[in-house]
Amino acid sequence: MVASSEAARAAHVDPSSLDKVLYPVHWWVWSDARRRACKLLRFAETEADGGRDLARAAELTHDALLRRLFLRHAMDEQRHAELFRARARAMLLSLPSRTTATVEANWLAPGERGLDDLAVERETDGSLLAFLHLSERAAAERFAMYRRVLSCDAATQRVFTEILRDEAFHMNYTEAQLKRVCPERYGLCLAIARLSRLGKGYLRLAVALAGIIGTLMLVMQYFVVLPLFALAAKRAQRRERVGWIERRSRRGSFTSQYG
Repeated sequence: MVASSEAARAAHVDPSSLDKVLYPVHWWVWSDARRRACKLLRFAETEADGGRDLARAAELTHDALLRRLFLRHAMDEQRHAELFRARARAMLLSLPSRTTATVEANWLAPGERGLDDLAVERETDGSLLAFLHLSERAAAERFAMYRRVLSCDAATQRVFTEILRDEAFHMNYTEAQLKRVCPERYGLCLAIARLSRLGKGYLRLAVALAGIIGTLMLVMQYFVVLPLFALAAKRAQRRERVGWIERRSRRGSFTSQYG
């Protein structure tokens, strides 16, 4: 009965409005099979790292119910990592070997952020639940979009469908427990968590833009600046006379061996 209710909630999770607008971008990112496998491997790393943080959160909390929920959440994250890793390996084994690198476009289509390098030891139960709730809701909406664009890959689509059921449960239990733990500060905790996520999102965007700008500057130096220097060097070479040229100074020096 619980599994069926979670499946029903997962079926009703819709992508965010921004992801719907960016549907062609998501389709392009997931259309390449090798890039798809690489992204699944990265998702597996994120899920495993989030599971370790949640296990640590279960050790630190003094709330018995939260301890059980965090442990179940941690086991779910570890299972997601195994699902992503197994599917990625199967895809890579089915693809022809190729040495050229594939652009993953992680900033265009990220996976689950998890605890997003959050220092679990410095968080209270309320702040951690608020941050988890927003992260799980964003992950559920994002995975719903990935499931939609993966109509060409039924096996990977089934992986996202299975994981989405857990994400719907995580999204709902964190909200319910936040209302239980911090009934009076529920809205404030969510507002602070949103600001924290916005700050981390700004840093990720800034890093991505810095990488793009740095790449463009290097390309301009290689194809624009260096050819100008090469042209100037060739022109200077044409003005030089061929052979040994003895240069005599107008005024000899009796104190220097070169005078």
